[in-house]
Amino acid sequence: MTDMTERNRTQDPDGEREPVQTRKPPTKRGGGDPASRGRTTIADGVVEKIAGLAARDVVGVHAMGSGLSRTFGAVRDRVPGGTKSVSRGVKAEVGEVQTALDLEIVVDYGVSIADVARAVRENVIAAVERMTGLEVVEVNIAVSDVKLPDEEDDEPEPRLQ
Repeated sequence: MTDMTERNRTQDPDGEREPVQTRKPPTKRGGGDPASRGRTTIADGVVEKIAGLAARDVVGVHAMGSGLSRTFGAVRDRVPGGTKSVSRGVKAEVGEVQTALDLEIVVDYGVSIADVARAVRENVIAAVERMTGLEVVEVNIAVSDVKLPDEEDDEPEPRLQ
């Protein structure tokens, strides 16, 4: 036997040598999957931004929000340092594992409102669930206006480019 093997054995009363375990098996610390250690909270505003961007991606959605909120938004956008609000027209209620959304949209004239609403729901649900892991229990859509081809936009183009 080698020197190391000899050191790892002891003698029993009959003079026979038995192996002795010198190391314990590694113990798990923290108790389980690292992903389950702790809690993640997602703010309402985060879900609102994701939903707003996803809704704007749908063909037929002209704008988000009511006429009044779009007017105030246009003024805010013109103020130096102001940023365009991607969450305009979106309200989210976020729980620990679920969320519900209310969207207010303006559609382009000539599109099927039912088809646009269905596409908005599908796109918003897919984006929010993929990015947050929250279950979207409902997406309520209110169509507040129709953008006619000859109407001017509520949000004027900035004079400076």
